Amino acid sequence: MTLETALTGLLTDPVVVAVWVVLVASSLVVLAWDLRTNNPETASLMQFAWGLSTLYSGPIALGAYWYAGRSQIASDSLWRKGFRSVTHCYSGCGAGEVVGVVTMAGVFAVSSTALTAAVTFSLAYLFGFALTIGPLLQEGVGFREALSDSFYSETASITVMEVAAIGTDIWIAGDAHIGALLFWTGLAFSLSVGYFVAYPVNVYLVHRGVKGGMQNPTERGQTTS
Repeated sequence: MTLETALTGLLTDPVVVAVWVVLVASSLVVLAWDLRTNNPETASLMQFAWGLSTLYSGPIALGAYWYAGRSQIASDSLWRKGFRSVTHCYSGCGAGEVVGVVTMAGVFAVSSTALTAAVTFSLAYLFGFALTIGPLLQEGVGFREALSDSFYSETASITVMEVAAIGTDIWIAGDAHIGALLFWTGLAFSLSVGYFVAYPVNVYLVHRGVKGGMQNPTERGQTTS
């Protein structure tokens, strides 16, 4: 059995899919509860970024939030900054990828894989930059500086993330129709692959000072534990 066959089997298994849906729904509930109850001072766009990421990757993104996004973390670190940075990138890129794949391969049923990939890649960049600029503006950074910083800091992360994610989606579900379960599960799986692959890139960029790791949650004026 090849890896592709094994993954396809898992991604089309009704029980596996049902369990994953429950995990994603539960993760969203926990995230919403914690943001509302324990971390209400989290910037709205950052809440949105954590929410989208959890919608894409369920307990994986929730775990990243618990480790790096709560004001209750004991202290900040390079690894936590890496998670916050990749989450900003992921939330926007994921939205662009979903819109691109669903529109091109689903709604318009475009047969050209190259065209679908190109449009999806472009939308991932657009959405990724937009959801990176927003939180910077909320932190008081000027628009021109936020725009310049985003292009400088996010290009490498977005490129690596989308090459991995789009490539994985084409590999697993490139021939799947929008009405097929594999079309959706393959898309969801590919998003998480992009998240994992882009994380070390973001850690490196933060380490080199290219990215700042977004706002330290312990500095939001809340009690830490």
